[in-house]
Amino acid sequence: MTFPGGTSISRLTVYTGACADGLEGGTPHLHTASTEAYVVIGGRGTLQTLDVNGLRETELGPGSTVWFTPGTIHRAVNRTDQGGGLEVVVVMSNAGLPEAGDAVMTFPPEVVADAERYREAATLPAVDVERAVERRRELAVAGFHRLAEGGPEALRRFYDSAVALVRPKVAGWRDIWEATVAEQARRTAGVLDALERGDGAHLQEAALMESPPQERWGMCGHLRAHDVAHPVVHTPRPS
Repeated sequence: MTFPGGTSISRLTVYTGACADGLEGGTPHLHTASTEAYVVIGGRGTLQTLDVNGLRETELGPGSTVWFTPGTIHRAVNRTDQGGGLEVVVVMSNAGLPEAGDAVMTFPPEVVADAERYREAATLPAVDVERAVERRRELAVAGFHRLAEGGPEALRRFYDSAVALVRPKVAGWRDIWEATVAEQARRTAGVLDALERGDGAHLQEAALMESPPQERWGMCGHLRAHDVAHPVVHTPRPS
């Protein structure tokens, strides 16, 4: 069984080290199919978001809980004047889709419009990963500023390019969604049907599961992600 509701969870430490624009933060990007939530557990920062309504900055501190829908370009930034150190629990809808390429980074339009150039810019090598992460971040920040200055029409063109990039993956995404989110919804529907009949047999299948963290280079920062599709089951089988 996947994480509740077919979601995924990770812990994010926002990148330090100033970008060319002087800000300490992550790689701006959007998700094409999934909604993302931030629950701030430490530090201070801001969330920069860009959509057809323009650029917005939202202050983040311990206890802040925000979420944003597909198409919202977002960039987590440390507030170095207030100590920085932004730590976030990230909850993603559609577990498996973000890992399968749901995100598109805000590289300049000439890169996003070319699938091969985008792939080369987005893919991290096996060696010298940290330097590659920095280059990828700088390229996306440059494109982010161009989008913010270009207005709604520039953003619409970016959306068109983003859709073209992910379109070949959608059939595979549907299989993932069917096995996670849709399956969770069907399971809950079955449970409600059983309870309505007075049948509690599913309660005897109670189980405890755990997903140890896995270190990963993320777009917004260092991730401790959890493989929610393949948990460790602690509850012993009945004798």
